[in-house]
Formats: sequence, C-alpha cells, structure tokens
Amino acid sequence: MSTSTTITDGFRRIFGYDADGAWSAPGRANLIGEHTDYNDGFVLPFAIDRRTTVALASRDDRIVRIASAFADEGVELSLDDLKPEAVAGWSAYPLGVAWALGEFGADLSTVTGVDLYIESTVPVGAGLSSSAAIESAVAVALNDTWNLGFDRRTLARVGQLAENKAVGAPTGIMDQSASLLGEEDHAVFLDCRSLESETVALGLVPAGLEILVIDTHVSHSHATGGYASRRASCEAGAVALGATSLRDVTVDDLPRAQEILDDETFRRVRHVVTENQRVLDTVVALRADGPLAIGALLDASHLSMRDDFEISVPELDLAVETAQATGAIGARMTGGGFGGAAIALVPSTLRESISDAVRAAFADRGFTAPTIFTVVAANGAQRD
Repeated sequence: MSTSTTITDGFRRIFGYDADGAWSAPGRANLIGEHTDYNDGFVLPFAIDRRTTVALASRDDRIVRIASAFADEGVELSLDDLKPEAVAGWSAYPLGVAWALGEFGADLSTVTGVDLYIESTVPVGAGLSSSAAIESAVAVALNDTWNLGFDRRTLARVGQLAENKAVGAPTGIMDQSASLLGEEDHAVFLDCRSLESETVALGLVPAGLEILVIDTHVSHSHATGGYASRRASCEAGAVALGATSLRDVTVDDLPRAQEILDDETFRRVRHVVTENQRVLDTVVALRADGPLAIGALLDASHLSMRDDFEISVPELDLAVETAQATGAIGARMTGGGFGGAAIALVPSTLRESISDAVRAAFADRGFTAPTIFTVVAANGAQRD
C-alpha cells in the first residue's frame, strides 16, 4: 500500500470524509556544516528517504482541525485566533506554519479553514529534522490549497519563522531548505546569508558507498538551553570581533580571536569558523574527487563539535569512533547535538559489520541499543 493511500485512509478514519489531496516532505541529514546556519554560514544537508505526509481538505468555515498518527488528541483553532501564543505542543509546527504564511504576505482573512492529518516515517529526536518535515509538508499543502504562489525559498523562511516564533526554537534555515530543495543523490549547498543554493552530486552508488545513520535514542530538544546558549556565544563572539556575524570571520582571524575572547567563547567561534571552511572544502572535494575524498573532513567536524562546541554526548562519540575503527570513510554526529544521531559514510560491503560493531560497543558500555539504518538523498517536498 502506498504512502498516499495510507494517509488518505487515515484522514477518512479521523474526519469521516475524503481528503482533497496529499503532500509530503522529507527529513534531512546534514552531511557537514553544523551550527553554521544561524551564523550566516554555509551548510551541506541532503533530504532523506524518510518523509512526513499530510492529507488535507478545505472546509467552508474558518476552523483549522489538525490530527496526527503520533498524538491521541486532535487540535482545533479558528484562523481568526491564530497567533504564536495560541499554539502549543506538536500542533505548534503545523499551526505555526499557517500563521507564518500570513507574516509573509498571505491574506489569511480571505482563506477558508482546513482539516489536516499528518503521518511520518522521520524518526523524532534523532537529529533528522522531523520538525522541518512537518513544516515543509504543511507549507506546500497550504501554499497549493490557498493558491498563495510562494516559491520554495520563501516557504523555507516560512518554516523557519514558525519554528522560531511559534515553537520557540532559535534554529536557522538549513532544515527547511533541505526539505524543500532536495534532489535525489544530491546535497543542497546553501549560503545561509544570501539563501542562494545549488545542488551538489554525491555520487555514492558509483563509489560503492552508503550513509549509515546511528540513532542513539538520547533525546534532545532545540527549544531548551544548550542550543540557545551556543547561539548566544556565537553572537557575543561576533560582536567582540567587530563582525556582523561569524560568517565574516575567517580561519586567519582566529589568532586575534583567541587573544580577545575568553576560552569558551573562542572555542565556540573556532568551531563555526572552521566548520564553514570544512563545508566549502567538502563541496570542492565532492566535485573534484567524489565522496571517497571527504572522510577526513567529516572526522574533523565531529572533533570540533565534541571539543570546541561541546554538543556531543558519550553515545555519539562511541558511535563515531566505532564506525571509524571498523571501516567507515568518515563519521560525525549530525544535527543540533546533545543527543540524536551520528552519520557514517561507509562502503556498502561493510555496512553490516560496522553496524554490528556499533551495536556491540553500545551493549558493552551499557547504553541503550541504537537504531541503525541507511538513508539515501531524496527529492524534496511535493504533492503526492
């Protein structure tokens, strides 16, 4: 049974009539470029073959009703009462998108309400951006249904605003951009300052490589303090260095930065500055030499997040180190940190042996067994 069939069956079960259509958007894995997005820097994520699907039907009144496969209770709200303070919990993601569309110029006084049902195969809390998948699927569904005519880059900004203001997580625009702009077997090279993007071929299959995701099941939440404090450190470092953002600080500026910043702020700055350079180097390496050439950059990224940005946890470090020791080309934690998942670039022939080694290492340390699966770079949000 296809995903579009199950989502429309779910809609009919909840609301008692047929949906007008179904839309979906993928989660994302970030190949490299962590915590650079909100510093106006560079990122290189890719959409993954795990998706959130939305079935929707227009109503003849102003009510929005939202239900999902992952929550017992539905939520109902009038478009006339839609504002960030009026939403909470999981429904803040889809309702926040509806509100944010109005902030970008949609005249919500002229649109009708909708019934909306959501299902997802994107793991929650794994650093694979289940939140952006919801936002992007809802954004394309409402954009089509309300005939708003927004382009994909605008919808990415809509999703970011929803997450910042309605959900309360101070995230950048990377996740929504990957979900909306992704292409099969390509990463999305995004300049988070200009929002210009281009796709970069990954070429994994010809190289005999796969991307393994190791979900540690250590939960994290972007709306809590660790993420916000890292962002505050970056902003303070930029101010002290006389820069608009850390995008304007280069590797050559780091000796001066070390002289004028306290140790913690300096290390936060050093991570972002060197990570920006690693993104640029990864794009060059992929284009010139293919994916076998990027392993050392992935490894260096993890060390920087572990030691300078201090957002790793023992489970992530163990996943990365075990994968590296058993044949991975490169490995790093991915996502906002403090839990979630690691990714490893692995030869297809070693997928099982590396996975077994990671599971054994977790068992030896008494950690919760990880969930390990491969992902492929997939197409972005679409009407199904």
